[in-house]
Amino acid sequence: MSLWPAFFTTLLLSIFWLRLIDFFAIKGIISQKLSRKIIHIGTGPIFVLCWLLFPEDPLSRYFAAFIPFLISIQFFLIGMGIIKDQASVEAMSRTGNPKEILKGPFFYGIVFVLLTIIFWRDSPIGIIALMILCGGDGFADVIGRRIPSTALKWSPGKSMAGSIAMFFGGFIFSAVLLHIFINNGYIQLTFTDCLIKILLLSFMATIVESLPIRDLDNITVPMSIVIVGLIIF
Repeated sequence: MSLWPAFFTTLLLSIFWLRLIDFFAIKGIISQKLSRKIIHIGTGPIFVLCWLLFPEDPLSRYFAAFIPFLISIQFFLIGMGIIKDQASVEAMSRTGNPKEILKGPFFYGIVFVLLTIIFWRDSPIGIIALMILCGGDGFADVIGRRIPSTALKWSPGKSMAGSIAMFFGGFIFSAVLLHIFINNGYIQLTFTDCLIKILLLSFMATIVESLPIRDLDNITVPMSIVIVGLIIF
């Protein structure tokens, strides 16, 4: 597929996913907290899988990165109150305050922009960082709130169930996506060689996510993965 068709296909799929969850949230089919995390979990795999649509062109990574950039700008404008979009506010905020979008969702989008440009599809680091951010950090909150378990001593707001979900969610999402990109010839590594490194990065990211730092997981988790990933890969 050429650049523009790949760009518009990715853009349309991303917007469709966001608007679908917005619709469910505004109709009360799912709660605000759950809708926020469903967006968090699902956006990454959809976007990264769309990288496969782009041609072998030096501009491809920038075309792809422009999509989360546009969405991040939209988040910023909604958070600042410049754009009135109640559906997005309902879906992406915890309390209905638009300014909450300026934290987690906005940081989430900017991280996608940077990792897409820096690593793209020929490096496992960006893919793993995004998949642990989506599958790990996303499921940590969803499972942690729904399964009773012991609170972490160093972080009472987080639970053992959430940390276990973080580890396995991040590992599974990373392994599946990396396997796809390796099979398509974009990453010149064997899947077996990557598994131990994915396990290590998932465990390390779980420790980072468990720290009592509010609203910064979307930055601290991928940053720590990138730093360690550059060392072990």
